[in-house]
Amino acid sequence: MDSYKPVEIVSHLVDYGAYKTKLPVKDILIRGFLSGSYLGFGTVLAFTVAIQTDIYSLGALAFPVGFVMVILLGMELVTGNFAAVPMAVMAKKAGFIGMLYNWSFAFIANLLGSVVFGGLFFIYITKLGHSFDADIITKVISVAESKTLAYKEVGGKGLIICFVKAVLCNWMVTMGVVMGMSSSSTIGRIVAIWLPIFTFFALGLEHCVVNMFVIPTGIMLGAPITISDWWLWNQLPATLGNLVGGFIFTGLALYLTFFKKEKAS
Repeated sequence: MDSYKPVEIVSHLVDYGAYKTKLPVKDILIRGFLSGSYLGFGTVLAFTVAIQTDIYSLGALAFPVGFVMVILLGMELVTGNFAAVPMAVMAKKAGFIGMLYNWSFAFIANLLGSVVFGGLFFIYITKLGHSFDADIITKVISVAESKTLAYKEVGGKGLIICFVKAVLCNWMVTMGVVMGMSSSSTIGRIVAIWLPIFTFFALGLEHCVVNMFVIPTGIMLGAPITISDWWLWNQLPATLGNLVGGFIFTGLALYLTFFKKEKAS
């Protein structure tokens, strides 16, 4: 058997979260930058497959490619860290300041990686700004608008909807991190990771790092979205919702039921 028991998984997650709070800034920035870029690749792949097949769920099935790379390589993804790092804090293997340190630099690095990948995507998909007729350009703009202007149209209710979708999203995303700890085999980990990540993308939920790619890239491609629209109507409520969903429904819940104090060293 190459699978771990839930108690072992949670114990590994506690140690994993503690390790992340001790990483040098350089490593968090590099790994976080790559994470944002990998999710950008996965998003473009998902949109491409959905356009080619006209079946959105097949695109969602392709999306976890980027997330698998993030988890298998031990990169820094702030949404996953919203669950793992607090578990280390609760187990007294990391401090509150260390948690904020990791989250802050991971968020910045994820943003940089996502936007840089978006710029590179813009260059190749528009042929350096000379062609805007590709189907995927229309798709990115449409998704970016649905993640900002659609919420703006309904005002405060839009913020609540975005927040709730973000809570549900990171419940699944952090389960992807958990499932990535469930096996000692690479294939076992990939399959386990794929399930919750496919679920969140297929349901059209709000992931703050994916949105760091989709929305600014939509703006680059001509979407009528302002920077304030991006941050007020999506990035801020999505990030807060991701934090709540990852911490409460994964980190706290699994810690309370599976972490055994006697296993702490």
